[in-house]
Amino acid sequence: MSATAEQKLPPYAQVVADIRARIDARELRPGARVPSTREIMREWGVAMATATKALAALRQEGLVEAVRGVGTLVRDAPVATPQARGPQGQRVRPRPAEAGGGRPTTETAITREAIVRAAITIADAEGIDGLSMRRVATHLRVSTMALYRHVASKEALATAMIDQVYTEHALPEPPPADWRRALELALLTEWDIYRRHPWAVRLTMLAGAVQSPGLVENAEWMMKVITAQGRSPDEALAILTFVSAYTSGMALQATRAVVEEYEFGMDAEHWWRSRGPEFLRIAEQGRFPLTFSVSGPPDVHAIFGLGMKHLLDGFAPLIEGRGGSPQDLTAEP
Repeated sequence: MSATAEQKLPPYAQVVADIRARIDARELRPGARVPSTREIMREWGVAMATATKALAALRQEGLVEAVRGVGTLVRDAPVATPQARGPQGQRVRPRPAEAGGGRPTTETAITREAIVRAAITIADAEGIDGLSMRRVATHLRVSTMALYRHVASKEALATAMIDQVYTEHALPEPPPADWRRALELALLTEWDIYRRHPWAVRLTMLAGAVQSPGLVENAEWMMKVITAQGRSPDEALAILTFVSAYTSGMALQATRAVVEEYEFGMDAEHWWRSRGPEFLRIAEQGRFPLTFSVSGPPDVHAIFGLGMKHLLDGFAPLIEGRGGSPQDLTAEP
């Protein structure tokens, strides 16, 4: 493409063309990290929205993929075929639906389970906002309509995803006899789900949560543990709401599913370190001596365990029916 023709492109398309040219010229080889949104903003002088749109376009072309905790990387080049040439012999890029991973034998070979697992893989790498039926179809290298034969909508897909991860982390039956040990197991299991799948926290909080058999079964298990101590179902749900809010809130602190648009999977430690220069500039002002006297980023995983211990200490009188009134949990203010 000539310089004159490239200048006529929208700003995001110019960025796409430049990065595509680097990939074609092997300046950026498979597995290499492409510029981040901030780097694109600095190098091309564009806004954040333009930079994120450019990375989205590159992903849709199948040229790059977001890798959790690493960044956006160049994908392995698709296998060249004689059909990958235009009528004048020019190279023709595969359509997005051809740019994903291994292609099933036929679209009829696609299963609901394969769709759900592909969606989980995408959400793990790119966040729930990067998920769409079209994106899943691109990953599986089938038409979008092929997905709708198995999943009615994106909302139904999100429900199936939550059901899958909670089913894979099903709590044991019967629960441990000791209520405290049982609730610790349940909270640590949910904590592990959120660390493996940071997007899940946005779908499982009570406000606007999806409802799936796996998720409801998890709640039923915990309520069974609490009601075994003599609490009513309403009281058990109130306690469950408290402890689940703690787990989801800590999960939001522990993992940033989206640090910048289309830069995914950066955990708390990486986020703190990535902001080092910014923190240094603030520290040099000398206004926050306590904040900048800490030895390093907090160990959120260790803090979660400590907080869980004290949280259950606080709830012990209510759960065991001593030194407090369980009815206070459900009383009108």
